[in-house]
Amino acid sequence: MSTLVGRVGKRVGPRDYAAKTMVYALLIVWSCTTILPVLWVLLNSFKSSQEILTNAFGVPHTFDFNNYIKLNHYGNINILRGFANSLIISGSVVVGVTFIGGLAAFILSRFQFAGKKAFNILFVICMLLPQFAVIIPNFIIIKEIGLNGTYLSVILPQIAGNLSFAIIMMTGFMASLPAELEEAAVMDGASIWKIYYRILLPLCIPIFATVSIMVFLWSYNELLMPLVYLPVRDMQPISVLLSYVSNSYGTDYGAMMAAITISIVPLLVLYLLSQETVIKGMTAGAVKG
Repeated sequence: MSTLVGRVGKRVGPRDYAAKTMVYALLIVWSCTTILPVLWVLLNSFKSSQEILTNAFGVPHTFDFNNYIKLNHYGNINILRGFANSLIISGSVVVGVTFIGGLAAFILSRFQFAGKKAFNILFVICMLLPQFAVIIPNFIIIKEIGLNGTYLSVILPQIAGNLSFAIIMMTGFMASLPAELEEAAVMDGASIWKIYYRILLPLCIPIFATVSIMVFLWSYNELLMPLVYLPVRDMQPISVLLSYVSNSYGTDYGAMMAAITISIVPLLVLYLLSQETVIKGMTAGAVKG
């Protein structure tokens, strides 16, 4: 209390203003390095290729939507179908990761058993493995079980690849919750499953939301697995379709800018709507409850 009173009565001097000014200046510079490239791509998506070469950093003379219309006329590319495929794949990955990861985190955070530390170490090691190191074994397994060319050929490896991150995050959050909640539930005769679904799960909504958003973003941006496992164009997500636009029409800068805009705008909207949830989920487990 004395420390708080001392701070309230303390006068703010020039050094404090200078420090705050420097911090705000650095934050403004950092935000400009992030916002300006996105704004530059968005403005150039409304220009023709010729105007981009002559007026790359200016405002478009006229906002032309022809670049977006062109995207559906490049071969057999269907942008809307690509978005639907991305939602199917990414949504399924999020459901699988949160369901399996939540159950695994519940066991690791609330029970004591032999080999528990070994499991924790194994999950950390799995996070260190690069995707390229397992792409060939995964392809062989997918082909042998007859899943090549199906949505599951992409969904299952992505679930497995994101589980380590999800389990580590959820375990830390659940371990911070007070054990008295479960003790009271046990005294009332609640089963293990009822404790998880009725007590822990509602309290873990912030970390579940954070993991879901992060996994969705990673799955949405995934390019290698869909490119390898999904040879059928109608089943490929938006990331693969836009890579075809970039590779086949690299000199059409306007169409490339439109393709980049289409791919990043949904992610920006999702992150802006959920940034508070992400921050809460990332920091809530850091304080012991």
